[in-house]
Amino acid sequence: MAHKAGKFLRIFFGCHARPDRSFYFHGKQFPICARCTGELIGMIAGIPLAVFLGVPHFWIVILMIFPLVLDGFVQRLTSYESTNTRRLLTGILFGIAFIFAFIYFHRLCIYLAGCVLKLFGADPSAVDRVMEKFV
Repeated sequence: MAHKAGKFLRIFFGCHARPDRSFYFHGKQFPICARCTGELIGMIAGIPLAVFLGVPHFWIVILMIFPLVLDGFVQRLTSYESTNTRRLLTGILFGIAFIFAFIYFHRLCIYLAGCVLKLFGADPSAVDRVMEKFV
């Protein structure tokens, strides 16, 4: 079972699972690399954070994504080599931001659906009342 979960995680994250960029527990390599491990932790943590603390402004979410992108691109384009700790931390921040971005996307879909309903003649006040329940 654990082997199948690991394979799923590697596919889900598109992870290379390089041994030198992965964590180990009792001598066994994690199924995904340090960065993807951070993203997974961030996604799991992002749900209760969004529920209990709310979703920050969209620009803050964008700023939360930036460290992972910067670390990854600088590493890819130069001789700089990131550390697994840095990969984990930037991954956690990115994972949390991913959940927040998903919520923003959900809100956008609800808004657009409401606009389409109004466009096709639905009662605007009724549409607005229904949309309030989803946003």
